[in-house]
Amino acid sequence: MAEGIFIGGAGAERELPEWLRLDRANRHGLIAGATGTGKTVTLQILAEGFSAAGVPVVLSDVKGDLSGLAAAGRSDFRLHEAFAKRAAAIGLSDYSYNAFPVTFWDVFGHQGHALRTTIAEMGPLLLARLLELNEVQEGVLSVAFRVADDQGLPLLDLDDLRALLAWVGNNRGELSLQFGHVAPASLGAIQRRLLMLETQGAAMFFGEPALDLADLMRTDDQGRGQINILAADALMGAPRLYASVLLWLLSELFETLPEVGDEDRPRLVFFFDEAHLLFDNAPRVLVEKVEQVARLIRSKGVGVYFVTQNPDDIPGDVLGQLGNRVQHALRAFTARDRQALARAAETYRPNPAFDIADAIRDVGVGEAVTSMLTEKGAPGIAQRTLIRPPSSQLGPIAPELRNSLIAASQMAGKYDQAIDRDSAHEILARRAAEAARAAEAMDHEAEDREFRRARRYSGSGRAPARSRRQSPDSIGAALGQALVKELSGTTGKRLVRGLLGGLFKGR
Repeated sequence: MAEGIFIGGAGAERELPEWLRLDRANRHGLIAGATGTGKTVTLQILAEGFSAAGVPVVLSDVKGDLSGLAAAGRSDFRLHEAFAKRAAAIGLSDYSYNAFPVTFWDVFGHQGHALRTTIAEMGPLLLARLLELNEVQEGVLSVAFRVADDQGLPLLDLDDLRALLAWVGNNRGELSLQFGHVAPASLGAIQRRLLMLETQGAAMFFGEPALDLADLMRTDDQGRGQINILAADALMGAPRLYASVLLWLLSELFETLPEVGDEDRPRLVFFFDEAHLLFDNAPRVLVEKVEQVARLIRSKGVGVYFVTQNPDDIPGDVLGQLGNRVQHALRAFTARDRQALARAAETYRPNPAFDIADAIRDVGVGEAVTSMLTEKGAPGIAQRTLIRPPSSQLGPIAPELRNSLIAASQMAGKYDQAIDRDSAHEILARRAAEAARAAEAMDHEAEDREFRRARRYSGSGRAPARSRRQSPDSIGAALGQALVKELSGTTGKRLVRGLLGGLFKGR
């Protein structure tokens, strides 16, 4: 089969080739199984197959193992003989070792090119999920985004959002009349969550230059699809950030790419490893968003493959959209495990040659129960399949090789340096400075009037009461100096934004 990816050998003698059809690869898929059963190798061979067919791939590298895609396997590798034996058993006569074109990305910028987006592109829904906000706090965040749109305030990084929230707090009385009650407690909670997010390193994810999606959809000079690997070993320390980054990527693809219908192969394939993190304690509105993306993004030529330990980790409405399935072994140590195994078996088209539930429990490492969509888009009969060995290196590459590949990449220099252009933080700071100067000018004018009145002879022989209280210069000068001195600090910004709200109310 020329237009497909060879998965492995099925049947009692491994004589039946199992293929993933490229023209059905945009109907999404599932790779599931307990720890240590071979999910990572399955993901690796699928990425190799898509790349060889000219399809770009985006995947997350949770354990660091998938960097081996950038290097060819070696005959001196300890599993070389086992790989050669398996290739012969499944009829893979042209098995050879190859490296694949890889681009490394990293939210923190340490193990790949910096991956960034803006606060505005993330949007209030995903940001509320990332910050773990309740419904009331999410509503306040939506008000802030609406104010930014109305007033032309670009939201690029965390400083922009913090400055906007401070402005909203100082003007909450007027905003509450238009949008409903804006509680100071909710604003404070959001600010604290932003601080926690910043301590986890998320500030590096927000800013410019933001990712251009076209850079994920490249091919090399041989026509092979670029494999984009997101370093996620450190990112997994902040699970909500990890899930939000990948969901943002999916949402951007969904909203940006044009409709293309069913083509002979996908335009891009997206692997979502540790997919349960996306749905753990997720609000219903977020699950509905993922379901919508999974249902509609296939018509834009994008296939989404969820990788997780148990199919039960995926909500039923989403699971129903996943047509191509590779089920590695599930353990059934408890009654709950046995129920989950039975539910997983029920989702496959029966094969009279074996019991699916027994097969899912008994398959060995590197073996799986597979079901691939047929030419007409119907689920294929379940097969007990021995997965093919990878052509690229099994396991991580050396840091020196990784660094050299990053330096030689076409993306080198494009995203490495952050850009801090004019945005909400700077605009509000300028408005605050103008408000401070206006306040100082008004104070000086008032003092001048008082001074002129004080020069008139009172006939009492005593200085006017005004002069006994305080010299006219001290009030305006002290206020102006304090405002200017504190402008760059957090307290000063809040004070000046308070003046701004008062002076420019109604503008």
